[in-house]
Amino acid sequence: MPQNSDITKELERKVKRFIRLTLKDIRVDLEEEFDRNFEREAFFNEAWMRRKHNDDESRGLLTQSGKLRHSIKKEATTTDYSVIFTSSVPYAAIHNEGGTITVTRRMKKYFWYRYLLIMGSKRNRPDKAPLSPKLQRKKNGELSNNKKNLELTEEAKFYKYMALKRVGSKITIPKRQFIGMHPEVERIIREIIETNSKEL
Repeated sequence: MPQNSDITKELERKVKRFIRLTLKDIRVDLEEEFDRNFEREAFFNEAWMRRKHNDDESRGLLTQSGKLRHSIKKEATTTDYSVIFTSSVPYAAIHNEGGTITVTRRMKKYFWYRYLLIMGSKRNRPDKAPLSPKLQRKKNGELSNNKKNLELTEEAKFYKYMALKRVGSKITIPKRQFIGMHPEVERIIREIIETNSKEL
C-alpha cells in the first residue's frame, strides 16, 4: 500500500505537469489569436477604427512593415503561474491602448523625411543625391497611374500633413487593441483548464 509521502509526491508531480501544460497551451492559443487580430483588423469582435486620411481598404491597419505584428513575444513562467506577452516596439503600447502624443521638432523632421522618401525629392539635401523615389514612373517621366502609386500618393499626403503640424500640437492615436483581456480570452483559458484538468 503506497505511503502518504508517495501519494503526495505523485499529486505534486501531476499538479506541476498540469500547470506546465496549461501555461504552454494558453501561450500557444493566445499567441495565435492575438496574431489573428491583425488579420481581423479588430480586437476579436471589436473592429479597429479606420484611417481618416486614407481609408483604402486594401491597406491593412498596423501592418505597414509587419514589425509591430512580429515583435510580440510570449513567455510562460511557472514561478508565478503566468503567461506574459510583450513587444520591443516602442509604439506598441500607444496603438494597443490609444492616447495622445505631442508633436516635436524631431517628429516633424521624420515626417518630412518620409514624405521626401516617397516623392524622391532632394529638397533639404543639397550635398546629397536625391532619395530613391518609391513612386513608379513611365519612361517619359510621368507618374504611372497604378494602384501602388495611388496608395503612396495618399501616404505622402499624410506625412506632409503631419510634417506641417505645429510643434507642441497634439496627435490623437486611436485605440487599436491587439493584446489584452477579452471575453474570448477568458473562454479560451477556461476551456484549456477544463480540458487539461480531466487528464489529472
